[in-house]
Parts: sequence; structure tokens; C-alpha cells
Amino acid sequence: MLLAGGAWVVPDLKKRLEEMQRSLGLNAAELQRRMRLLMLEEGDQAELTPYLAELDTMHQRCVEALHEHLQGFDSPAAQFARPGLLVRLKEHQLRYYGQLLRGPYDLQYARLRILVGLTHEREQVESKWYLGAYHFYLNFMHRALFGQWPDQPELAARLYRGLMKAVFFDMTLAVDTYAAASRLALEDSEARYARAVRGANDGLWEWHVDDDRLQLSERWLQMLGLDAVTAPATLHAWSERMPENHRQAFAAAVTEHLEGRQPFLHIECQVRDRWDRLVWVLIRGLLSVDQHGERLLAGSQSDITLRKSTEQELAHATLHDPLTGLPNRQRMNELLLQALQRQAKPGARYAAVLFIDLDRFKLINDSLGHQIGDQVLVQVANRIERCIRPGDHLCRFGGDEFVVLLDDMARAADAEHVAKRIMSSLHYPLIAGGRRLNISASIGVAPLKGQDQQQDALREADLALYRAKAFGKSQLALFNETLQQEVHQRLNLETALSEALGRGQFELFYQPIVKVTAGRSRVIGVEALLRWWQGEVLVAPDEFIPVLEETGDIVKVGEWVLRQACTQVQTWQTHGYPGLRCSVNLSSRQLLEQGFAERVALILAETGLPASSLVLEITESLLMQDGPQTLATLRELESMGVRIALDDFGTGFSSLGYLHRYPLHIIKVDKSFVSMEPDNERLKAISRAIIGLGRGLEMDVIAEGIETAEQMAFLDQEGCHFVQGYWFSRPQSARQLEPVLASLAGSVAGVDRLRPTLIN
Repeated sequence: MLLAGGAWVVPDLKKRLEEMQRSLGLNAAELQRRMRLLMLEEGDQAELTPYLAELDTMHQRCVEALHEHLQGFDSPAAQFARPGLLVRLKEHQLRYYGQLLRGPYDLQYARLRILVGLTHEREQVESKWYLGAYHFYLNFMHRALFGQWPDQPELAARLYRGLMKAVFFDMTLAVDTYAAASRLALEDSEARYARAVRGANDGLWEWHVDDDRLQLSERWLQMLGLDAVTAPATLHAWSERMPENHRQAFAAAVTEHLEGRQPFLHIECQVRDRWDRLVWVLIRGLLSVDQHGERLLAGSQSDITLRKSTEQELAHATLHDPLTGLPNRQRMNELLLQALQRQAKPGARYAAVLFIDLDRFKLINDSLGHQIGDQVLVQVANRIERCIRPGDHLCRFGGDEFVVLLDDMARAADAEHVAKRIMSSLHYPLIAGGRRLNISASIGVAPLKGQDQQQDALREADLALYRAKAFGKSQLALFNETLQQEVHQRLNLETALSEALGRGQFELFYQPIVKVTAGRSRVIGVEALLRWWQGEVLVAPDEFIPVLEETGDIVKVGEWVLRQACTQVQTWQTHGYPGLRCSVNLSSRQLLEQGFAERVALILAETGLPASSLVLEITESLLMQDGPQTLATLRELESMGVRIALDDFGTGFSSLGYLHRYPLHIIKVDKSFVSMEPDNERLKAISRAIIGLGRGLEMDVIAEGIETAEQMAFLDQEGCHFVQGYWFSRPQSARQLEPVLASLAGSVAGVDRLRPTLIN
């Protein structure tokens, strides 16, 4: 009654409730017998009904008195101290008392009473508290009833008799529930023990230490296919069935436990069975002393052959590639460390590492799928294996990369010969997925240094491979210290570049773009060119621009360039050069950035430069991507009034389709066509064709790299009026360029004059 009514049935409790109902044989007939025994009739409940309000009030007082009474006992008081528990208990108690009064005393009612009993049993509430609460209730209600109707003792007695019958009905169910629960628990425990004994995979053993007498269970004997005749009778005879190294380990483990250096015996070893096969077993034991003072070492023996086999398989899987079955990267690192240790010993012969990477393997995966790609990798692995000796090692390093460890070579040059043999074997086409495929590989070679066990040979071979890849497909490269220096220099360059913008090391130089007509020159714009100062040294753009492109820093640096150039040209416009254009080179990364056109518009608004004064220069390589995003961005820029120039026209994969498809306004003729020998008629013809093409498409044509009077004369003859080059000015800082801009404002530009405006 400490927890009464309203309890919910969790799955395990529901199962126990059904089991308990079966154990008690509780059904409608049984309930009727119980009620007849207690003389509990429907009339008893009907007699209580008119007085339910008064009885409910008594119940409230009873609940308070009961819990006040229980507070004087340690066990209930400790439970009541849990937050919120006392309130819930009182609510459950009142709900239970309400059910006690109202019934009906049917099967559902009985199941709820059993459920409460099971809940108390599960919470380990002893029956004395449960029965004590019943007694308290009857005692309290007796006083309360006769106190409520002191002048009607017969009524109080009738009501009390009705309550007592209902309470005793509940009490019999509670007592039976406790008894049945104990009986079922014992049966369950015995059943579990019986199942454990029958189903155990362990063989039991007991060794009488002082007289070396061994007793073995039937399961122990079955594990090794032995019988009573062939069973070992002593510990020594048991250990004789073990291999020598395992026998020694077993004897040592037993001795350590007997001498108290180990708290228990626990060892994995092998034992020979009846058929002379080795079985992996786990032996456990514990020393004890019986009532006669005899030392007994007893324990179990478990067959762990399957687990050991699984462990070996897992160990193999951990160190091998699941696709090709080759050693993986982890295993190669182990083999390489062993090889380096051997190289450090006197008399060691040559060794080397080959780092192999398939050329353009991604194209196979992307076009034919990974399943075909996997077939290719397996065939490649087989071909490489046929090119190396049995003592060498091939591993799959990851993806389409393989590593070969060549050990114990007679000459250092043998590594290069093996690498060439591998490349030659891969040259022949292979068949995968019903298709004939041509495969090639690039290889980096790094020798192992005997004097340096800390050598990172894989990194060195990878550096050599990187150099081989730079030369194109199917190339071979050998590692040397220069490669290492180049990598360090590249790393230092990338690090310095990543900090250059924040340190203010970038500067913009400007080169005038001049319009020459009727012998007179007029500056119409400038091209902004990025320069990087490292201290007092000006780093060549060819050295750092590709690095910015590769690292992606070109995006933020390019935005800085655009903002700085627009700001400077707007200043020049304000100070006497109205309409001056600003040409800025774009990277493909910038153009593909989401919202690039919006950022250009924002920069123009911030700097005050008109959109018509901005020229963004792109290259043919950028247009080769021919993506819808590129085209959409260029059209958005054009709609803003920004002009687009195609730089270095004719040097890339030229396509006249670009001129038709993209919104281009300016063609810049590369200096390789204009900076020509005076008698090179082929280059003149190409330049003449480009200039004519631009005029026919109503585009401005700008000739770059003009340095001589002959070049100026040729351009004037061909009608190319826009010129850029050293003939007028080198790229210079904004401050240095201002005198040049002033001198070019309407100056004479005769083709036979020197360059008075050139500032070095």
C-alpha cells in the first residue's frame, strides 16, 4: 500500500503480471471463491456507496496520518526524502482507497492489486511494511467511523465490516503475490543455473596442489576429444600436451599465482587434442583452501580457437587493403622502418622506395564508375607485382597510389630499372568492364639512407613523384636534396603570402593604355598590376601569382586590388583625367565566386568610380571552362556598364566561338605577336588578322608589349590605335606614374621619335 493504484506497466512488469496471474490461477471463478470465503458480496459495496463523501474525507486524514507514522522509521523516511516522491505516494494512496470503496471487485481490479504488489516487490519493499499499512488503515478507519457516527454504532459497524472484507480481499492477493514472486524467482534462478551448466562452453578442472591430482569435467574432456582413459591425471601431464613455449608460460603463470604474485590464474595458450591438433584455450583459476587445509587450484578452460582465428583475420585486415589484398599504408610504414634499421647495419646493400601514381585515374572513375576503377586497380596491382622480386614489397597506399619497397639491391641504379619496368608493363592496354583502357603511371624514386633511421623515405619519394607529375604523364623522377629545398621555399612562400595583405606588403603598379591617332597620343586608361615587396626586394609576379591562385588567396587579394585600383583611378579622374579607364585582371576563382558581380557593384559605389570606367580582363583559359555561371556573371557585369577585355588573345586555345558567345568589348593582342622580328611576315599576318577581326566585330583592339618604333609603325599602318608597352612607360607606382600621365596627355607620338616620356 506504500505504492498503490495508478502504476504504469513497463514491458518486463507486464510480462511478470501475466506470469503471476497464471501462477495464482487467477480467473473469474477463482475471484468468486475468494469473495465467498470472505463473505464479500455486492451488497457490501452498495452499503458503502451512500457514504462515499464522508469516507473519502476520512481517507485523506488516514493518508496523512499513515505517512506521519512511517516517518518514524528509517527505511520509509529515506524513501520519502526523494524529491517529489511523498506527494506522488499520497496521490497514489488516495486513488487506491477510492478504488477500494468503489470496486467493482472483478478480474481487472485483482490485476491492479497484483500489479501494486509486484511493484512493491520489485522496489524491495518488505511485506512487513505492506501488511503494517493494512493494519494501520483498519485501525484508523475503525476509530474514524465510530467517531463520525457516535450515535449510530450499528451503521459504523456495518461500514467497517464492508471495508474490512475489501481490505482482506486485497491482503490475500498481496500475500499470495509475495509468495508466488519468491517461488517464481527461485524457480527462475534454478532454471538459469541449469541452462548455464548445460550451455556452458567451459570445461571445469580442479587441481589438488599438494598431491598433484587433477580432476576434469566431461566438457573439459570433450573439448580435446579425450576420455577417462586418455585424460591427464596431473598438472604435469596436462602441460605436456602444450607446445614447449606455451608449456613454460603456463608453468610460470601457475607458480606466480601460487606464490601470491598474481591474484588469479589467467593465460591463453595452445593444447594438443586427441588428433594432435593445436586448440587455443583460455585457462582461468583461483587458489583456495578447503576445510581440511588442503590447497585447491580450480577453474575453467574455454575453447577460444574461433576468437583467435577472428583476431588473426582482423589483424590481417588491419594491415591489408581489402580490394587488392596488398599491404596497406600502416603495414608499409612497419616494413619501411624495418628496412631502415637493416640499412643502418654494416654490409647492408642498397634499398629504395618507389611511389607510383596512376595518371588521370580520376577520369576512369568519373566516366566509367568506381566498379570499373576497382577492376583497373586490381589489374594494375597484379602487373606491378610481376615486376618485383619475391623479397620486395608492394602496398596500396591509398586511392590510385602504390608504394614499392625494394630491398637488398646490388646497385642503387636497380631501383630506376625496376621503375621503368613497371612503367613499361602498364603501357599495354588492359580490359575492364568490357572496355579497352590505356593506363600510365608516374613514379618517384627515393633511395634509403643507411646512416639515417629517421629518414622519411615516403615523403622523399612523394616529392620525386610530384616532380615527375609536373613533367606530364608517364614520367620518372629521382629524389634529390634540391627537391626538398624547393618544397621548403614553396612553403615559406605560401606562408609569407598568406600574411602579405595584412602586413601591407602588396602594392599596385600601373601601366598606361594609350590611344594613338594622327601622330598624337592620349592616355585613355591604366592597367593595374599587383606587386609584392618582401622588404626591399620586389618579387616577380610569375613567382607569387600562381601560388595565390593555387591556395585560393587570390580571391581576397583580388578584391583588394579591385578596390585599390578603382580608388586610385577615381582620384586621377577627379584631378584632371576625366574618363580615365581602370583595367584589372580577373582570376577564374574570383569570377566563379558566388555574388562576384554584386561585390564589384559595391566597390564601385564605395569608390565612386563609374562602371563605364572599369575594364575587367579575363583570359582564354578562363573561358575554356565555359560554364553557365561564368557566362551569367559576365552578362551581369556588362549590364552594369562594366567592359570586358579578352587578354593575351591568340596564346591559348583560341576559339572564335568565345567572341560570339561572351559579352566581350576589347581584344588585347599578346606581345608575342607584336614584339616580333621586323621581317617575320607570319607573325605580322597573325597580328594583322587579329586586328582586322577586332575591327570587324566592332571591338577595341589593344596591342601589348610595344617597345620599338617599328612596332608602332606597323600598328599605325594596320589601324590599331590602342597601345600598351614600354614605348610609353613601364608599370610604375601611382606616384611615379603621375608625370607620365601628364606627359601623355595629348603628346606627339611619331613613330621615329625616341621615348621622352619613359620613366625607368
